[in-house]
Amino acid sequence: MSSLATIPFFKDVKSHDFAKLDHLCSWRKYEEGQVVIDYDDASDDVFFIVSGDVRILIRTAAGREIILADFKAGQYFGELAAIDGARRSANVTAMTKVELCSLPAPAFRDIMFSEPSCCDQVLRMLARRVRDLDRRLAEHTVLDVKHRLYSELLRLSTPRLGHDGERIVTPPPFHHVFAARIGCRREQVSREFSALAEEQLIVKLRGGLVLSKPKVLEARIVAALRTAD
Repeated sequence: MSSLATIPFFKDVKSHDFAKLDHLCSWRKYEEGQVVIDYDDASDDVFFIVSGDVRILIRTAAGREIILADFKAGQYFGELAAIDGARRSANVTAMTKVELCSLPAPAFRDIMFSEPSCCDQVLRMLARRVRDLDRRLAEHTVLDVKHRLYSELLRLSTPRLGHDGERIVTPPPFHHVFAARIGCRREQVSREFSALAEEQLIVKLRGGLVLSKPKVLEARIVAALRTAD
């Protein structure tokens, strides 16, 4: 039988009986593309990702999607509704086959308030999200599409092993996903990618998108921010 004790969030929990907590949990599997929770749902469970990836997004009445984040195994979501009791503020959809463990809000709040390590995790996670949203809001306010794309590429990339100074985005998102991340149309993203390829600042490989000169992109962002000031 699966147990909360196997989930990273609870690794330092000392004062709770996991046997009792496990009886409160629900373990569910979702197929790719299946909705886990939807915007404005009244549920308040907290979900812990056991395996797979989910996408957090807002979908407008016109059908436009704004991607907020992608979460992987070991992360969790749904804590806002558990904390304030308000309806869900975003949609969560499985990007792959996913296994989730859900915990009712009262049990989550009890653990968070009685276990310093859990409370610290939640506070630090919320602080990171606020800082990230502040940064994205600033970018969206002062940067044009081109420079917002540069920022997103750098944010999604990791150092490319064996190639000093290069970074790689793997797997690379589709152009419409980039558009949903930075708030523009797919055609604008495609046009900017073509320009980057012509400058040899990006190189498409099988399964990856290489940023050959990431420092150039960083410098352009800094220059754009200075101009905006």
